Amino acid sequence: MLSIGAFLGISLEAVHAFGWEPILYGGITFQEYATWQAVLHWVITYFTWAVAGYLLIRTAKYRLEFDIWAKGEKMRLWQLLAVLFGIILSATISYFSWDGFKVIKEFTNLGLVKFFFQYIYYMVETAMFLLIIVFGQKALEIWTKNRNVPWGGIICGLTWGIVHLVSRGIFDIENGVLGAILGFMFGAAYLLTNRDIKKSWLILYLMFAL
Repeated sequence: MLSIGAFLGISLEAVHAFGWEPILYGGITFQEYATWQAVLHWVITYFTWAVAGYLLIRTAKYRLEFDIWAKGEKMRLWQLLAVLFGIILSATISYFSWDGFKVIKEFTNLGLVKFFFQYIYYMVETAMFLLIIVFGQKALEIWTKNRNVPWGGIICGLTWGIVHLVSRGIFDIENGVLGAILGFMFGAAYLLTNRDIKKSWLILYLMFAL
């Protein structure tokens, strides 16, 4: 299933972070990376994800005749309000999780250069977990004949979301649970945009990055 392929694609970052980088950099953790090391990690990850995403999208279009770029119907007022509520809710969750505004905290902790590349990283990561949602939604809609359940969000929560249990290098139950909840919310937002991937990407990026 392409949704699992997207999850495996996003997981390729672990090959860099826990594979060759510790060997090359003498076993230091990501938090100990110099600025150039962190930037190099992010840039390599960008390209890894871009290649994986391209191959998945191409496979969907030419082998499964599924064009993810098809424009969705115009959103209704209640959908716009629901999406706005989702952005506010996710930002509120982020505020309490980070003990302050995430953007401000990261800018303060990272500095301008690392902050810039970190948020490009978030842009590309958003595209990748959106592919988990899009492909998962499509597959389970076909299998279940039900278009009203956010299947893609459930899959995203149980894959990309749950992985956040260990994404910080430690076992963090709160981070994993929040990741799963956000994954489900992202899937719901995708349906609220009437499956318009361009609108969904912007909305999910705001929900994720703020």
